[in-house]
Amino acid sequence: MPFDAHGHLIPGSLPPVRAVPQEIIRPPYVGLKTPPPYTGDNTYNDEEVARIRAAGRIASGALDAVGEAVRPGVTTAELDRVAHEYVVSHGAYPSTLGYRGYRASSCTSVNEVICHGIPDDTVLREGDIVNVDVTAYLDGMHGDTNRTYRVGQVSEEVDLLIERTHEAMMRGIKAAKPGRAVNVIGRVIETYAKRFGYGVVRDFTGHGVGSSFHSGLIIPHYDSAPTYGDIIVPGMVFTVEPMLTLGTHQWRQWADEWTVTTSDKSITAQFEHTIVVRENGFELLTVSE
Repeated sequence: MPFDAHGHLIPGSLPPVRAVPQEIIRPPYVGLKTPPPYTGDNTYNDEEVARIRAAGRIASGALDAVGEAVRPGVTTAELDRVAHEYVVSHGAYPSTLGYRGYRASSCTSVNEVICHGIPDDTVLREGDIVNVDVTAYLDGMHGDTNRTYRVGQVSEEVDLLIERTHEAMMRGIKAAKPGRAVNVIGRVIETYAKRFGYGVVRDFTGHGVGSSFHSGLIIPHYDSAPTYGDIIVPGMVFTVEPMLTLGTHQWRQWADEWTVTTSDKSITAQFEHTIVVRENGFELLTVSE
């Protein structure tokens, strides 16, 4: 079982790569080492936003299905199967599959894993938490979202971390207004998180998304000013996805070159939405019907 004697996660056995029906259109990066460069300005018109919303709705629905499957005794590979089957059954492609060589249809990040955990034979235990990140590609657009789930009953400290991480995301999203720099999002998130002494992960960020999975636009979750000073404009689409920890913001990466954990093995939670900025606010594009 992929936990060591101290209860910390260790690499497990990976399942076979899941198949996608041939009739489902692949993103242009599948089969390439690196994706084609994005040349847009991170803004989209109403028709394009509608397509991002449709993809985001599928990703959100996949997370609804995953949430129903989370329980002690389930493996992260099984959660990946649930997400994969939901996405492809709705005619979409799971964006992570084949992205820069990634081999799964979701990311499953357990306990001290900050992000990019690869689904495997890890058996979830009572009191664990798991973040599941799903992106769907449909009609030329990506919709990207994630949620952190409790596995059975968790400690009060961890329960509060989950609640406050979601609140931090929503506060950051509400700060995204035209004319402001994107780094205001991080300032709001960090200010809130520091009230509770949480670590705020810096090196993994939100990003521009839409026709490209990652456009190059960076959305920080900490107070990075004056860096990351792109000005928010109406029609801009990006993710906000803070990662908060019960300890340090420092991290280590496994030899798989994907899995990222807190360097002190402290528990970490994350939530993510794709949003479009409007003249007078924002719209969440990764919500279920």
